[in-house]
Amino acid sequence: MKENQRETLSMVLSVLIFAATFQVCFSATKQLRGSIKMQTKSPKRVGSSLVFHVEGDIYPNGFFYTSIYIGNPPKLYFLDIDTGSDLTWVQCAAAPSAKLLKAPHTPYKPNNNAVFCKDPLCASVNQPSGYPCKSPNDQCDYEVEYADYGSSLGVLVRDKVPFKFTNGSVSQPILAFGCGYDQAFSGPFSPPYVDGVLGLANGKSSIVSQLRNLGITRNVIGHCFSGRGGGFLFIGDDIIPSGTAWIPMLPNSLNHYLSGPVDLLFDGKTLGAKGLNIVFDSGSTYTYLNSQAYQATLSRLNSGLVGKPISKVADGNLPVCWKGAHPFRSVGDIRKYFSTLELSFTNAKNVRFVIQPEGYLILTSPGTVCLGILNSAEANLGNLNLIGDISFQDKLIIYDNERRMIGWAPSNCQKPPKF
Repeated sequence: MKENQRETLSMVLSVLIFAATFQVCFSATKQLRGSIKMQTKSPKRVGSSLVFHVEGDIYPNGFFYTSIYIGNPPKLYFLDIDTGSDLTWVQCAAAPSAKLLKAPHTPYKPNNNAVFCKDPLCASVNQPSGYPCKSPNDQCDYEVEYADYGSSLGVLVRDKVPFKFTNGSVSQPILAFGCGYDQAFSGPFSPPYVDGVLGLANGKSSIVSQLRNLGITRNVIGHCFSGRGGGFLFIGDDIIPSGTAWIPMLPNSLNHYLSGPVDLLFDGKTLGAKGLNIVFDSGSTYTYLNSQAYQATLSRLNSGLVGKPISKVADGNLPVCWKGAHPFRSVGDIRKYFSTLELSFTNAKNVRFVIQPEGYLILTSPGTVCLGILNSAEANLGNLNLIGDISFQDKLIIYDNERRMIGWAPSNCQKPPKF
């Protein structure tokens, strides 16, 4: 979720629900199609998997979103894709005084469908200090505060959320989500132009966890963000490419996708940054490293540029940018000047998360290129290390909460596989 954190990792993660959702973010097709494994479907499940079309990009939008229908009759909403938070919420016209951000669709209207405090799901959301549960029959209020100076206050509700599955079946489960009637934002960037957030972490309030508990899908999530914009998202276990690299999730009380330890390598050589734990967060536009790892990476980058026709420039978009003798037309124009960054997972034999220059550089409008890896300390994220959307590009990222594993495989992400 997003970038304004407390001092400890636990506190950082507790506000990370949007690491970029309000920050500038409020996170080969043939090869993929040829390698899809159609797994056996359980007869107890209504459908197979859900596949969603994704819109957005790293620059200039800075976020990826998908479309969800809610209600009866169903109405369309655009939701920011966030694996760093549990709760899905939409802006809600719960009262005439509702404080709402500019959004593409009219706000959701509740219809006496509030979740009460006695509901077990209420205990899984953060209670606002001004509206704590005092009686079992009180409505269940929630409040989330984001690290990028954004927040959402509202009430938990339940409504129909229609889905069409990849096997052709249709279901309209009644799911709980947030009806956000008071959104605020005071960060340096504009909030994303969406109606709310699709929370995909592994807490009980997550829509994916609810679908699993209803016996509709397995608790497996995947997203594929294209470097050319767009992509796809899936829920369920029918889309698992062969050749996927897997690493175990580390247990944590905040339901985030945490793994490690990791050693950083640049151009195949160690950076001296070892034993890092990494959060996978599609709600963050950029990748973040703790101060030591960031400085080591930046130093190696700069030393590699000595004597090359490229120089630093103040761009105004990000802290570190470069220009050449002529405006760059693509990241590919300057790829030859930069090397590959690798995250070597020491608890998994020969498993590395490879980040090509396209996965950490951004071409900005003036024709300059900027570093999409930021210093966690300077972003008030303490020692947090986080992989964001920029480094997810052209990779299918899979969060298998059934096996407690995170996986990835290369893909251009332009189109989802066909069934």
